Amino acid sequence: MLSNLLTLQTKDKVCVLSSLIVSILIACQINSKMTKTGRLSPGDPNSYSRPDIAKVTHIYLKLDINFDQQILDGLAILDVEKIDPKAQEVVLDARGLNIKSILDDSTGKSLKYTLHEEGYIGSRLDIQLPVSEDKKVKIKVDYATSTSCTALQWMTPSQTAGKKHPYVFSQCQAIHARSMVPCQDSPSVKASYTAEITAPAELAVLMSAVRVGEPQTSSTGKRVHSFNQKIPIQSYLIAIAAGDLESRKIGPRSHVWSEKEYVDKAAYDFAETETMLQKAEELCGPYVWGIYDILVLPPSFPYGGMENPCVTFATPTLLAGDRSLADVIAHEIAHSWTGNLVTNSNFEHFWLNEGFTVFTEQKIVGRMKGEPERHFSAIMKWKDLKYSIVDVQGETNPLTALVLDLTGVDPDDAFSIVPYIKGSTFLWYLEYLVGGPTLMEPFLKSYYDEFKYKSIDSNQFKEYFLNYFKNKDLSAIEWDKWFYEPGMPLYKPNYDQSLAIARAELSKKWVNWNMESEPDCPFTSKDMDILSSGQRIEFLAQLLEEAPLSVEKLNKMEQLYNLNANNNSEIKCKWIRLGLKGKWMNAVPRAVEMVTEQGRMKFLRPIYRDLYNNEDTRKIALETFEKNKPSMMHVAIQGLEIDLKIVKK
Repeated sequence: MLSNLLTLQTKDKVCVLSSLIVSILIACQINSKMTKTGRLSPGDPNSYSRPDIAKVTHIYLKLDINFDQQILDGLAILDVEKIDPKAQEVVLDARGLNIKSILDDSTGKSLKYTLHEEGYIGSRLDIQLPVSEDKKVKIKVDYATSTSCTALQWMTPSQTAGKKHPYVFSQCQAIHARSMVPCQDSPSVKASYTAEITAPAELAVLMSAVRVGEPQTSSTGKRVHSFNQKIPIQSYLIAIAAGDLESRKIGPRSHVWSEKEYVDKAAYDFAETETMLQKAEELCGPYVWGIYDILVLPPSFPYGGMENPCVTFATPTLLAGDRSLADVIAHEIAHSWTGNLVTNSNFEHFWLNEGFTVFTEQKIVGRMKGEPERHFSAIMKWKDLKYSIVDVQGETNPLTALVLDLTGVDPDDAFSIVPYIKGSTFLWYLEYLVGGPTLMEPFLKSYYDEFKYKSIDSNQFKEYFLNYFKNKDLSAIEWDKWFYEPGMPLYKPNYDQSLAIARAELSKKWVNWNMESEPDCPFTSKDMDILSSGQRIEFLAQLLEEAPLSVEKLNKMEQLYNLNANNNSEIKCKWIRLGLKGKWMNAVPRAVEMVTEQGRMKFLRPIYRDLYNNEDTRKIALETFEKNKPSMMHVAIQGLEIDLKIVKK
């Protein structure tokens, strides 16, 4: 990949030489700052942008949602600040964009630009800056997205719950914003934005911003929706959704949105949102984003949630009917500080976003439900981490380190739960070393305040931590091992096992039951009555770590517990996987049904892996994937093509 990048840069220089002399100077600047690894300094390995030369500080979007062509069409006006007073060019990221013209917004004069050959992270877009003594200039880019835009999921009416109107939503993390907006698509760059979005009159439009006024009817009969995000955010947080949506008020600063088929269920399951916000503020400081809404998306959304400011995007698989899966909302609320306010400088330091978020999420849960619940949450996540590192990726895989080298690597290919759980475990360790929550929590609040609105790397966190606790002996911390060594964490917290005891006893009993020597079944249908939803999930997770259960045991378990009828998505997935592990053919059609009815990668990828890894069901896995592929988002397809050995990682 690195040689390809170097070749691309050489081609770029030739192209620029033929079109614009000024660009040669910029290219020389870039070349002079190359490190021995071929990376830009101080750059992001997954972005062409050069914010150290000229930086985008605000974006104004005026876009029409064209469902017929499945594109966004319009313009972006970029406020650009010259960081280098001699800067004559701004470098952006793009992917598949149809650039129609680029103008000096103040004069209307055309600006020369070069859209380079597309590579695995898109294209570099070089734009000549207007000749001006001013430090700040405005550039107008007239463009449209392509039908293959990786940030957008377009749905026909038949694919929606209501079946009457089309739907579109975005998912820009990690590097997909460049396929929707010409931008400096790196988390090291933060910009405010405003937007005017035109959509069919019957549809509601939401963005990761505060709505401004009421939608206005245009001359074409469509409606124009206005938004303002005054807080500078990284490009992957730009988000849009449009569909036949309704809302319900669930708190003083929160509404839940979805198609009407889901909205009341969502209002019930997410009714504790305001309490979560208040607990998060106790831990982290003031909530600065104004509103906190939740949009429950169609089932093809590939994540549990996405922390878009002002409106979290959530999967309908969270709607369990008993609020048992609403902790994901606590996670997304925590991101309001950990990721959105203080941000990893690039995706090599992704644990700074996700590890801190899991750590904070669990503290919110502990404040709401008691400290044993916090520990129980961590116990369940530890099992997920072990599965990811030991069973899937391999303990020597460099992508299981906390701090990665993503030179030549698409961050979507590196995505896993490692930064989430290994990162949060590191923070459990640091909390233990400094003397517990009473000392760690004031530090965290100080850390968020110190680095708010900034993007940082792991060394900056380390330096701030050591300086804050400079009166303590912290020489035991093996920073380099934690940051750079692959495999399981160096430390496992001494978790409170009180909530895990009941499920452990039941799972052990099933494992040890010898059906031949003990023909009388020692279990009853009441076994599950004493377990919470979380404990039931953990009961099945524990069994997944054991040797496969026999088909006879699985049949008996189904007869007693009626797990096939359980619609809690976490229980459903683990029960299916337990059946596939035991080669119980009863599980195969249920596996196919689950990967078809929803697109959340947390469930898709392990079920597809299990189907593929069994020679008897491998063909079913491949055929089901090809059938479902048209309704899946790009990031899910990309991951599954690796899991199913369709492409090499």
